[in-house]
Amino acid sequence: MHLMIGRLLLAGRGRRDWEMTMIFDSKLTKAILSTTSDAIIASDAEGLIHFWNHGAERIFGYTISEAVGNSLNITVPEHLRQRHWDGYRRVMQTGESRYGRGDLLTVPAKRKDGTCISVEFSIVPLMDSEGHVDGMAAIMRDVTKRLEEVHALKARLAGTVSPP
Repeated sequence: MHLMIGRLLLAGRGRRDWEMTMIFDSKLTKAILSTTSDAIIASDAEGLIHFWNHGAERIFGYTISEAVGNSLNITVPEHLRQRHWDGYRRVMQTGESRYGRGDLLTVPAKRKDGTCISVEFSIVPLMDSEGHVDGMAAIMRDVTKRLEEVHALKARLAGTVSPP
């Protein structure tokens, strides 16, 4: 009898611990998604935006209501769209991208006001219940200022080095 009560108490504690972990995970996820300065964007197989956080608002200038339901084209400069969609379709078909395994890609992007910026990002394919890719999530950071500083430093250094 005591063994059974002990097991029930332990089972109850395990469930409570599991519930607390789920609540914590949910709070943590919400906090990260809503407060990070990085853009977090999720899109479906057709490239329509389904999630757009406050970091994306800050970087790209579109509000959440303006971005959700629109194509990823709102962030891609027109001259790079063909290349973007070729890569997007390839990841949708294969489920693989080297930019989700630690490698970051730096590309030009477009803000709502039309200005070009440079973003560094990684992506992760989103899978359906059968394991097929049905969307994509990207985490992006505006690196425009950093790249401008690097280019300025290189130019300054190039000007100080004497030709052989």
